[in-house]
Amino acid sequence: MNKTERIYAVRKIIASGAVGSQEELKRELAKEGCRVTQATLSRDLKDLGASWVPGPGGGRYALTEPGTVPPLRTLLGASVTDIAANETLVLIRTLPGAAGTVAEFIDSQRFPEVLGTVAGDNTVLVIPSSVRRLAQLLKVLKNKLLAR
Repeated sequence: MNKTERIYAVRKIIASGAVGSQEELKRELAKEGCRVTQATLSRDLKDLGASWVPGPGGGRYALTEPGTVPPLRTLLGASVTDIAANETLVLIRTLPGAAGTVAEFIDSQRFPEVLGTVAGDNTVLVIPSSVRRLAQLLKVLKNKLLAR
């Protein structure tokens, strides 16, 4: 399982229920065929913006709301190198091998301005839900992917 798949699995596990410790999360990942070290899991949780929140019976890990996710730069470093648009589409250039992760991030956020994405090795084509929303989409993507 590569990092993109692992982060997706961690996100899915946390979103599906009460995971109260990293040890529980490691066990759940192992059930999906992913063995990770505690250090890797800690980095993944930090990259995802997951936090431990107290609650009845202890606490659990939770993800931030989609609108409050930190810029992708915290997850991928400087993987996004450029964002450009024409009258109908947005093209995101990334470092080699990072486009799939960037596309997955965009898809997982369910931005209303995005109909979908198509990823290559180092480019992501972002299809807006409407050409009328293209300017807003470009603003959102630059804010989430290029913010420092």
